[in-house]
Amino acid sequence: MPLLVRIPTPLRTLTKGAAEIQARGDTVESLVDDLERQFPGLKERLVDETGELRRFINIYVNQEDIRFLQAKKTALKDGDEVSIVPAIAGGR
Repeated sequence: MPLLVRIPTPLRTLTKGAAEIQARGDTVESLVDDLERQFPGLKERLVDETGELRRFINIYVNQEDIRFLQAKKTALKDGDEVSIVPAIAGGR
């Protein structure tokens, strides 16, 4: 069974408008590679030129922030739910 990936509104232009997609990967890093295979251009929105996740992108696996797990090396298993959440700034 593949992973469920929730896509934020700003990235849905790359997923043909889909808010949720199915993807595969045994780590967050390999999941990002599968997302790029399915939706070219998505990876460059998630990782920088060195391959590190962009500072303003938060990724959650089963509601756990991967920054407090093993970052892009966080292990995934079938049925996990992954949410991509862009950071929001602003206010007074």
